Amino acid sequence: MTVRRAIARVSQQEQLNFLLTNRLPRRWLTLFVGWLSRLEQPWLCRLCIAVWGLFTELDLSDARNTRFRSLQEFFTRQLKDGARRVDPDPDIVVSPCDGIVGAMGQVSEGSVLQAKGFPYTLIDLLSDAELVRTYLNGSFVTLRLTSGMYHRFHAPYDCRVEQVTYVSGDTWNVNPIALKRVENLFCKNERAIIRCRLSASDQLITLVPVAAILVASIRLHCADVLLHLKYRGPNTIPCDATLRKGEEMGWFQHGSTMIAFAPPGIALAPGLRQGSVIRMGQPLLSIAGMES
Repeated sequence: MTVRRAIARVSQQEQLNFLLTNRLPRRWLTLFVGWLSRLEQPWLCRLCIAVWGLFTELDLSDARNTRFRSLQEFFTRQLKDGARRVDPDPDIVVSPCDGIVGAMGQVSEGSVLQAKGFPYTLIDLLSDAELVRTYLNGSFVTLRLTSGMYHRFHAPYDCRVEQVTYVSGDTWNVNPIALKRVENLFCKNERAIIRCRLSASDQLITLVPVAAILVASIRLHCADVLLHLKYRGPNTIPCDATLRKGEEMGWFQHGSTMIAFAPPGIALAPGLRQGSVIRMGQPLLSIAGMES
């Protein structure tokens, strides 16, 4: 196959993917799959997983259980003990989840990149001017979870979760094709804004899990409610949960995106590369050299 034909084929696949996932009635499809995922029929679950495996890479080698009663049980599966090593270095803020590293870098004039040539503003994403000021000239990193990945997320450092803000929104696909074509996509989708106060330095790390098409729901242990499309508030949920680095915070019901924001003085971890796969517990940010 010539290079030109290969490029044309990839382009056709991207067009088809975009059409199927973003031109259908996303909300109703998402609610339907959410209903389907809760059905406890092992034979139906096996069939759905087999079909799912045709479209994404599934690896259950690190799963605590490999037999599931429902799709929801499959998506939110737990890991075997010891399947992830959490970096113990006190100068390292670890990745809260498994993911593929996407756009990352510095917050410039209150904006960050969704994809090359597609910036969005923090005020549109976070809806809080004071929180935006915290991250001016700070760092950000985007992690994309595919539907076949481990879906639970964990504390990136010893911290206190002091507030969660939930924003109900759309359910656009968050794959690379959509990120290049849908302006302000993360600011349109359902999301939670989780403020994590680091125990060692009192600095504020904010995690923003962004839900996507199909099973758009987020569960947090520190908030006694399932955050989903039918949930309308209150949008601000007070919290006071103390977590150790690597301790489970919650989960996505389906693959999606996690965006982490850090203030000036906390840098991206050395060796972090766009397009690489990162595992929960591996270095994401570095606080080396910060004053106590």
